[in-house]
Amino acid sequence: MFVLGLTGSLGMGKSATAKMFAEEGVPVHDADAAVHRLYQGEATPLIEKAFPGTTAAGKVDRDKLARRVLGDAAAVKKLEEIVHPLVRRAEERFLEQAARTGASVALLDIPLLFETGGEMRCDAVIVVSAPADIQRARAFERPDMTEGKFAALVAKQMPDAEKRARADFVVDTSKGFDAARGQVRDILVRVATMPKRQK
Repeated sequence: MFVLGLTGSLGMGKSATAKMFAEEGVPVHDADAAVHRLYQGEATPLIEKAFPGTTAAGKVDRDKLARRVLGDAAAVKKLEEIVHPLVRRAEERFLEQAARTGASVALLDIPLLFETGGEMRCDAVIVVSAPADIQRARAFERPDMTEGKFAALVAKQMPDAEKRARADFVVDTSKGFDAARGQVRDILVRVATMPKRQK
């Protein structure tokens, strides 16, 4: 099974692109969704122990947790040390299941793929990209977006130009859904004959 990694900065259209792969029959593992599930289950007692008062009714209160760790590098690191191994386990279970069902390609949708070294677990990496003005406009369509939040999120992510330089494939989402879907189908044709990366 060929493992594709999908990443892209805020507002680039990564989620829409992941959905297009799913529509082509590719099993997709969404790292953000996995974190969401963990915050409502397995990770909750561990986070409460590390950050008392940030959970309620068996779930992590994301706002309280964000306020607790924002701008505190040590707290962020502590949180990542709890969450990342759990997300990795969920990812491994997903890949085993995809292989069992006979999938020829599986997709790992990981926002901070390069930042966390996740590309080492993939046979090829796709970066979803769009010009900076489109990225900004899309980001500010989100109801809770502010200048400060936008700047903080962008600062946490590797620059788009660097991601594109490291990618095996780039999906440009600035030309609309049909153009992006065509690029997705082209990638699937190309990976069918690509060798797997030696891990």
